[in-house]
Amino acid sequence: MKSQDNSKRIRAFATWFRELARWSVRSFFDIDWQWPKAFIQPLGDALDKRVEIVDRMKHNFASLNLITLHFDGEMELRNMRGQNNFKGRLFFAHPGDVIYSKIDVRNGAISVVPEEMGTIVVSSEYPIYRVKPEKAMPEYVKLVFRTSFFRDAINSMISGASGRKRVKPAQIEQIEIPLPPLQVQSAIVSRWRKAQDATAKANERITRIERETAAQFLADLGLTLPKRAAPPKALAVHWEDFERWSVSYGQSAASMIDLSRGNYPVTGLSSILETVQYGTSEKANADGKGTPALRINNIKDGRIDTTDLKHIPLGKMSLNRLRLHDGDILIIRTSGSRDLVGTCAVFHEQGNFVFASYLIRLRPSLERADSDFVASYVNSPVGRQQVDSLSRLIMQNNINSQEIRSLRLPLPPLDVQQAIVERVEVGRAEIAKERETVNRLQHKTRAEIEEMILGIRPVKGS
Repeated sequence: MKSQDNSKRIRAFATWFRELARWSVRSFFDIDWQWPKAFIQPLGDALDKRVEIVDRMKHNFASLNLITLHFDGEMELRNMRGQNNFKGRLFFAHPGDVIYSKIDVRNGAISVVPEEMGTIVVSSEYPIYRVKPEKAMPEYVKLVFRTSFFRDAINSMISGASGRKRVKPAQIEQIEIPLPPLQVQSAIVSRWRKAQDATAKANERITRIERETAAQFLADLGLTLPKRAAPPKALAVHWEDFERWSVSYGQSAASMIDLSRGNYPVTGLSSILETVQYGTSEKANADGKGTPALRINNIKDGRIDTTDLKHIPLGKMSLNRLRLHDGDILIIRTSGSRDLVGTCAVFHEQGNFVFASYLIRLRPSLERADSDFVASYVNSPVGRQQVDSLSRLIMQNNINSQEIRSLRLPLPPLDVQQAIVERVEVGRAEIAKERETVNRLQHKTRAEIEEMILGIRPVKGS
């Protein structure tokens, strides 16, 4: 069975039992490379196994850079604070080396050590290979790893129901990939680098517009962006001023912006809210049965995103109680990411929607506050400063309804709020346009690179 994508694979086929190497339909996956046969070689031909054991007698554990390898192939240094040892042997890997997770390689945990990371350390669960410079470029090999067909080839090696099956080094080494001349590899890498540079510039523009929009929003209130500064290592607070048993809260409070210096009177969020309500804990389904339910991943960049919806069957009373109204603010109350907790968006969708228990509904008084103004303030650097000081880590990062009510905000007249929101929307439109540019570029580049590696698109400049 040969194919370039899942949609073209045949639904049934027959094979002799003697040819059944593994009890798995996926094991018959093959790739229809469009390169001369001489260029299709086992991955192992471009790699040398590296076994460089860390001598614990010569190297201080604190000086070693252990890493985490994510499913998207990106690496980051592990936070080993408070740890002074690691059970089992450790091995050095150098920039340009290939490493992968025996268990999670099927999910994409395979990559090349980046130059900027320097020498890293991994456990025996991560085989390490040096890329032979006369056969391949490390960046080209990494691009091969990121292709959908390489992922399919990895998954074709796994059989059985267990999610913890390891892929052996010999299996990885026997995967056939195209190894064209280095000049061709270099041209493919150059195309990828050019797209990455364009993406980086677009992301820089997004960051600039976000910062300018936030600065303008606060300037309209007579406030300035909070300065980034390391929290003091020590602080003194009178007992009468000690609002919360938390050092981090005390540090944040000490650097909090004085809202009273702005142009408008300051009030507690509770004073302008008509409704504060937790969402439903009923289990959602992906079958489309019931009412669409907004969840954490439906709140993105201060807006409601309905591209990935699940549904919840609810009775009439529950539906009426949880149905979202235009202008309702949905705020994330708990998440594994502290950056997400307290972020919010305003509901302006058509049709019936409800919301899940990880969200809280806020409904401001229409006579006193514009929902989009309130959400913009909570999402602003000043609002985030308050949220971060109040949120706490209990299994996950959390903020409760009482803490949300305690947030303080400057409150201009309603017409001024609406004028401020209009200026915010101009910035958001620019940001959305830039993000769409980034998404198109990434999608186009990913498709082009895969076609070049498959051999079905000419490689320019080679």
